[in-house]
Amino acid sequence: MRTSKPPQQPPPPPDAAERRLREAEQRLKEAIEELQRRQRGPPGDLQPPCDHADESCVANAVGNLCQSFLLSYGIRVGIGILLRAFKLARLKSYSSLLDIKQLVSEKDLIVREEACRIGLLFGGFTGSYHALRCLLRKMRKKETPVNAILAGAVSGLSILALDDSSRRRTLALYLLARLAQCAYNSAKSKNKFHLWGSHWNHGDTLLFAIACAQVMYSFVMRPESLPKSYQDFIQKTGPVAAPVYKAVRECCRGSPVDVASLAAYLSGRTSSDVKLDKFPELIPCSVIHPDTKSCLVHNANAAKATFRKTFPLYFSLTFVPFVVLRLQKFMDAPVRTCRNAVTNAVRSTSFLSAFVGIFQGVICLHRKVALKDHKLVYWLAGGLSALSVLLEKKARRGELALYVLPRAGESLWYILVNRRLLPDIKNAEVALFCACMGGIMYYLEQEPDTMAPFLRGLIRRFLASRISNPGPPAGRSASYSYLQTLDAMKKPDVLDNRENGTTSSEKYNLESIPGL
Repeated sequence: MRTSKPPQQPPPPPDAAERRLREAEQRLKEAIEELQRRQRGPPGDLQPPCDHADESCVANAVGNLCQSFLLSYGIRVGIGILLRAFKLARLKSYSSLLDIKQLVSEKDLIVREEACRIGLLFGGFTGSYHALRCLLRKMRKKETPVNAILAGAVSGLSILALDDSSRRRTLALYLLARLAQCAYNSAKSKNKFHLWGSHWNHGDTLLFAIACAQVMYSFVMRPESLPKSYQDFIQKTGPVAAPVYKAVRECCRGSPVDVASLAAYLSGRTSSDVKLDKFPELIPCSVIHPDTKSCLVHNANAAKATFRKTFPLYFSLTFVPFVVLRLQKFMDAPVRTCRNAVTNAVRSTSFLSAFVGIFQGVICLHRKVALKDHKLVYWLAGGLSALSVLLEKKARRGELALYVLPRAGESLWYILVNRRLLPDIKNAEVALFCACMGGIMYYLEQEPDTMAPFLRGLIRRFLASRISNPGPPAGRSASYSYLQTLDAMKKPDVLDNRENGTTSSEKYNLESIPGL
């Protein structure tokens, strides 16, 4: 017995399918709006929810404070231990590398106070930023860019953990340079402003050269305008002794040279028979490098000595932060990580060695062709030696330029204040740092693409709980994204596409909705 098949019903017309789809969308939208109303609570308590649903605001802030403190403290101590190990290895005391007492004793590894201050700086900023974001969200009952600016500015007071005003000023000027970079990139992306020459391939090298010219001029002519630690680093890296720089400075200014101090330095050296004048026109090369008569040999030895002295520092600065901040990647490929650290350290050390060699070469060359010294020579020597930055990767050149630029700005700031061209405002660096942090946090949350990847990744790493896992904007849940997508899909230009041979139901791609 054959059973007859039920007659197939014709497919519904396109209009009916679209109508049912719109009805389903409307019911979904109403359900989501009802869910949002329930999440907000009573009408008198409307406020966007915090992004740490599993813990309270206080616990979230304290947890981030402790995490950032331990992270930054560990990085500073790790760098100190690695530098101590290099020092023991240089002294050929290899057995001491296994002696914990000699490796990490407080007598030789003096990093505790500095590491604590750095930890308080980063941890204090992170904890207070999260706490203030939650507080502003509850007080203002809305999430706007103003919240990020206010929280970042007030949290910037954590810079008071550093007791050295010169270090605060350096950090403030560094952030000012970064904020200017973000503002320029934002304006450029919106076609509002375009700086002439910004498309140059070596614009970062030019900026680095100008900054280095100011720094090296200040080191020779106005050393007091640079931080003491920065002075010591340049002095130890270079091959010229401090009494010689002092004599060069007095010679350029037309002041009497301290012949007794210079003679004491030259006593017992190969050029100790040099006759010194109290008012010389030019300090000769025989005084600048008394241990060798050849300028070429002197410059080569200077570059070689710089490489040997600075390689441990660059290796520590490359290896330790990567291991601490990206421990999982290091565990996955430790050999590759070490190889990359050594390669990058060799490249950076070669750049610095070439910098020192070129600087000394320009000074010696000037003495071969001139009879009188001038302070402008040291500005030009600093700018020319900065061309050694071409040995670095392209991405590193901009970072180096923005690293040296605050030192140059700090030196220029000091000189202008000293000449009474700028007012000397107490704690001005603290106010500047707070203002810059407010701007930086705004761009981090609203326009992250305007920030340099290095700085953006670093801040997100410390502000781990909220910004390191970017999702919908603050105060906007996934249901908000659903509503925005549904509203966009209901626009007339999307619904009516029959002229192109497609219906609106074929245009709806649910994979484009967040969460599906």
